[in-house]
Amino acid sequence: MNELNINVLDTLIVSIIVLYVGNLLTHKIPVLEKYSIPQAVSGGLLCSLIVFAIIRFGGPKIEFDLQLRDALLLAFFSTVGLSAKFSRLAEGGRDLIFLVILAAIFLTTQNCVGILLARVSGADPAYGLFAGSISFAGGHGTAIAWGQELKEQLPGADLLGIAFATFGLIAGGIAGGPLGERLIKKHRLDPDDAESDQPMMSDEEQAPEPLEPVTMDRTLKTIFILAVCISLGEIVNRLFTGYGVKLPGFLTSMMVGILITNLADARKSELRQGDFDKVGEVALQLFLAMSLMSMDLNSLAEGLNSIIFALVVQVLVISLFGALVVFRVMGRDYDAAVISAGFIGLGLGATPVAIANMNALTRRHGPSFKAFLVVPLVGAFFVDILNALIIKLFLAFPWMV
Repeated sequence: MNELNINVLDTLIVSIIVLYVGNLLTHKIPVLEKYSIPQAVSGGLLCSLIVFAIIRFGGPKIEFDLQLRDALLLAFFSTVGLSAKFSRLAEGGRDLIFLVILAAIFLTTQNCVGILLARVSGADPAYGLFAGSISFAGGHGTAIAWGQELKEQLPGADLLGIAFATFGLIAGGIAGGPLGERLIKKHRLDPDDAESDQPMMSDEEQAPEPLEPVTMDRTLKTIFILAVCISLGEIVNRLFTGYGVKLPGFLTSMMVGILITNLADARKSELRQGDFDKVGEVALQLFLAMSLMSMDLNSLAEGLNSIIFALVVQVLVISLFGALVVFRVMGRDYDAAVISAGFIGLGLGATPVAIANMNALTRRHGPSFKAFLVVPLVGAFFVDILNALIIKLFLAFPWMV
């Protein structure tokens, strides 16, 4: 079979086109917009289908040069670290601590279920982590990152992770809202009277930030800090490796980002969070587009039945955990019901899915300040760190990889 190799710059051009096409699809197809499917997912899957069809009809095998993708992944996780300020954590108080503990328990449970499913199907138990927190709680970025990290030991794990992350994103949006609705109706819950008369955000928060020109100084500062995160992250990674501790590159870059943003916060030095958020969003979307458009759909098609079965089992597990554990621990009130719906979004999809679930409930029943405080904090600050540590713990067991 002939091969057509796409170089780095052409791969970047194709990935940008994929994002524009995905954005168009999302706005034209209601179900994609309803369940907040990322444009990189819809556009990337369409591109991979086209590549698959070209091969099927006798065309050349298309190979994309993905060197740029690794740098984009590190840049994205650096921006995640740069958004994690310790000063925000005190606001969550006791409820934040409880939800973090619950998240750690659930991530462990999710991985145990995934490993059990892998053993039942006769697969390497390490593949079960991709049917667990790597793909579901971690999402596309984490799935691909760990897939690349373990590609020699677990061939095709990154593709499996992409499939689980994609279906999990959809399932998180479908399952969270109905569970919260059922809890509210079953227990006849209402928001506090004091909250129901207030807007979800204060006037200060509702007022849009004044537009400021994007100067060369701002741009260079943003690029410089991200480069420092990636470079120091690599140095930290080598130091850990020297002591026999192998960590994925994205985790150490994120750790450096956390250190930098909190040192700046302590020194009252301003880091423009909006600039890093925009860069992170672009890096993630390009990273996903490159990963999805280069998927080998033949490999995914062979295991589709197993993927669907594992997804159904994980949806049942998190639904039971949300209703029986999260709801009760968080207080069995209206806030707890909204938090439970958001927790399902975190555990199966991502923070935006969690927020979408909570928005759907609060628009109908009334505001929940507690939910909108603690769930985004857990999603933005703790889940990725906890997930990486728990995954490393599982991989350290002798019966794993």
